[in-house]
This record gives sequence, structure tokens and C-alpha cells, in this order.
Amino acid sequence: MIMSEESVLRASAAAHPSALDFSVAAINHIGVTVEDLEAAMAFWTGFLQVDPLWHLYLDAPYLSSITGYPKLAIEACMIPLPGGVFLELLEYQTSGKASNDMGTANPGNVHICFEVSDVDAAWSRAVALGARSRSPETGTISSGPNMGNRACYLRIHDDVTIEIVTRKN
Repeated sequence: MIMSEESVLRASAAAHPSALDFSVAAINHIGVTVEDLEAAMAFWTGFLQVDPLWHLYLDAPYLSSITGYPKLAIEACMIPLPGGVFLELLEYQTSGKASNDMGTANPGNVHICFEVSDVDAAWSRAVALGARSRSPETGTISSGPNMGNRACYLRIHDDVTIEIVTRKN
């Protein structure tokens, strides 16, 4: 079941009336570490039909301090996502990098889900931009809280998983 933001906030407040001694205003961004920033940018700008807000080489000392990587530099860009959240793509300029096993069933795996008006059109665009579908076509969810919605999972650059969903009418 996809809940409205207001419903989620009410449910959370009821379950945890004074759990936080601070307030959470919003999700600012989702960071994704990539092997090839140019390839990742090509996918996201092509899929979302947006331009990056910025594309920079970052090497200020604070990066090492907050990430724990000494003398770190990062090539990065910020892509606007629908709803006012941003996708930060990060290509760390450091040695010793290794890919994670990004299977969606593995603990720690994260995916980004996009609600779209036409799941088939979005699937086609993503595949044309190099995404690999996890199934031969989009499917209809047959049970549970999202019954009737149409959805698909795709793998994009660096084996990142995205989900695309169209809500039933």
C-alpha cells in the first residue's frame, strides 16, 4: 500500500509520540557511488530528461573528515528527482575500491522506486539507455497492498536497482 506523506507522518507520530529530540524536515538527497560518473549521468539525465544541477570535482578537507577516507577527492554531480529530492552521484577518486554484491535479496541493498504514468514507456526508455530488466516485461502485482499496480525492477549502472511502478486507476 502506498501511503500519503500525511498518513505516514500521523502513523509515525502516533507510534512514537516523543521518540525524537530533533525534527526531520525532509529527505535532502540519495547518494549513489558509481564507477563511471559520465555513464551514470548519461543514464539519469536521459531517463529523467533533466540536466544536473551541478557537476564538480570536490577535494576539500572536510570530505576526508566526514567520510573517513584520507586525502579524498570525489567527482560528483547532483540530479534533481521528482518531488524535490536529489540524486547525488559520486565517483570516489581513491584506490582499493571494490564492487558490492548488489543482489536485491542481499541485506543492505537499496533500490529507488519511481512512480510513473506509463510503466511500459518508462521501462522502454530505461532499457534503451542500457538498463537490464529483471524480467522479460513489466508485470501486474496480483496480491497484497499494491494489488493491481504495474511494476518492474531494472538494473542500471553499477548494478544499482530501480523499480518503476504505475498505480492502478
